[in-house]
Amino acid sequence: MSLSTSKLKRAKHIHKVLEKHFPETPIPLDHKDSYTLLIAVLLSAQCTDVRVNQVTPKLFKKADSPKKMIKLSIKEIEDIIRPCGLSPRKSKAIHELSHILLDKFNGEVPKDIVELEKLPGVGHKTASVVMSQAFGVPAFPIDTHIHRLAQIWKLTDGKNVKQTEKDLKRLFPEDSWNKLHLQIIFFGREFCQARGCNGMRCDLCKEMYPNRKKPLSYKKA
Repeated sequence: MSLSTSKLKRAKHIHKVLEKHFPETPIPLDHKDSYTLLIAVLLSAQCTDVRVNQVTPKLFKKADSPKKMIKLSIKEIEDIIRPCGLSPRKSKAIHELSHILLDKFNGEVPKDIVELEKLPGVGHKTASVVMSQAFGVPAFPIDTHIHRLAQIWKLTDGKNVKQTEKDLKRLFPEDSWNKLHLQIIFFGREFCQARGCNGMRCDLCKEMYPNRKKPLSYKKA
């Protein structure tokens, strides 16, 4: 299916606005290598980046590699990461994936999205973040921020995050994906929060859709 000229034009304008507001896109999760990034991204599920960054220094002081992590018990990991939520499930996943990295990948995080997705607790979004932010491989991780904004900006029909990812990859140049997914997140957090805009209040939404009369509802991921 070909892309409409209006949608391509809108995507190009959005890209320009995002680049103006966020020319630099520092990675929000504190880490020192691919392993600590993987653990931080796993912990960020249903948790804020700020909270994760408060928790990981204590965890990484004890264990910042798979070899060190497996020396901790699941209970020890769980006690440290409890503020991030879902700690029983996340602690078990961290312990298990650390064993797998040692047994199968010589303690290294694989630079392969298929292999990453096979690790416990690592879904497509987490794997995409690691591929883009740790290894620089073009990927377009879709979280709730991006999914919502893509619908509000009419870049996708928003049936699910898989479709949103596919649509955005078609609309934007591949060499922009890694930076762009962060730019959209940053823009949503600062200017177009779910309760603060919903397609009617931020400057970008008002500029693109001046005739909207009521807040836009969106399909949750």
